[in-house]
Amino acid sequence: MKKLAFVFVAFLSLFLVASCNDTETYAEQRDREDAAINQFIRDSSITVITESEFRDQNYTTDVSNNEYVLMQNSGVYMQIVREGCGEKIANGETVTVLCRFTERNLLTDSIQLTNQTLAFASIPEKMSVTNTNGTFSASFDQQSSLMYTFYQSQAVPSGWLVPFNYIKVGRQTTPDEEIAKVNLIVPSSQGHRYASSGVYPCFYTITFERGR
Repeated sequence: MKKLAFVFVAFLSLFLVASCNDTETYAEQRDREDAAINQFIRDSSITVITESEFRDQNYTTDVSNNEYVLMQNSGVYMQIVREGCGEKIANGETVTVLCRFTERNLLTDSIQLTNQTLAFASIPEKMSVTNTNGTFSASFDQQSSLMYTFYQSQAVPSGWLVPFNYIKVGRQTTPDEEIAKVNLIVPSSQGHRYASSGVYPCFYTITFERGR
């Protein structure tokens, strides 16, 4: 019953966004999206840094200063909370990656989807990720993916792939090691198909762990 209630609330959130879209032009929807992102940045006291500053900091973000780097090509804002243990996904390599995530709709300011609750703890987000000369592609596993179950698409949002050039994807083998963790502000153009069609941005907290 809890699972059904959660899904109902999430779909209601999507319906309300879609209803608003019926009376707006695409330009107005984009303006509304930009305003929601900027408001979230202000409310969260986020310090935005450039890609050149990110590079000068050895591709790290200062979490103590709540830094996020704005990736100009995609419009994604990224904070690397933890680089992670293990190794980066090598060129030509395909890796099974397990994720825990929370998705917040920034227009409705509500959690839309998460597998970090008891109701969905048994469904680790599983995806296959391939590195081709620094360009990453990925697909969700239909048998173990809340994103696939909810949005009915194996396509991993482009915004989710942005961190892979900068994080390590391994497994914790000692008490001192920690798996990679990022925070992302993902505009609709880099999101899943509902975000794209509804023109709404999402905030994600995601951990990445190498599957067996």
